[in-house]
Amino acid sequence: MPTVSMTVNGKPVSGEVEARTLLVQFLRDQLRLTGTHVGCDTSQCGACVVHVDGESAKSCTMLALQVDGAAITTIEGLANGETLHPMQEAFRNNHGLQCGFCTPGMVMSAIDLVKKNPKASETEIREWLEGNICRCTGYHNIVKSIQEAAGNMGG
Repeated sequence: MPTVSMTVNGKPVSGEVEARTLLVQFLRDQLRLTGTHVGCDTSQCGACVVHVDGESAKSCTMLALQVDGAAITTIEGLANGETLHPMQEAFRNNHGLQCGFCTPGMVMSAIDLVKKNPKASETEIREWLEGNICRCTGYHNIVKSIQEAAGNMGG
């Protein structure tokens, strides 16, 4: 079996994988980073979003071998010890989660949005999140969370 190596949440990792192993499977099954969720198996829900070299990507659509040598950030890599990332804190402050299943993907997508468009309007935020499905909140509090975090992240 081929070996894949990458940096995950700032730490070098490697492992043997079958050629068909998805990045989400490698993260969850081999590295035990279970914050990245598998929701739909069809790339529709966004629960599996991680950052690959700083860009949000659906990890259920990428083979682990495709990201050999890349820097991956998962939801587990955002907090600094007990201090939450500003986006995580904003989701908590604004009740931007209910069941929490979509939250890791939402947070990872939202961070990428704020990085690219720190002054995104409500409409732009909603359009950006079209690839992320939440079945609980109706998105209102998620949008409020992203707006708060943008201000706290320097946007």
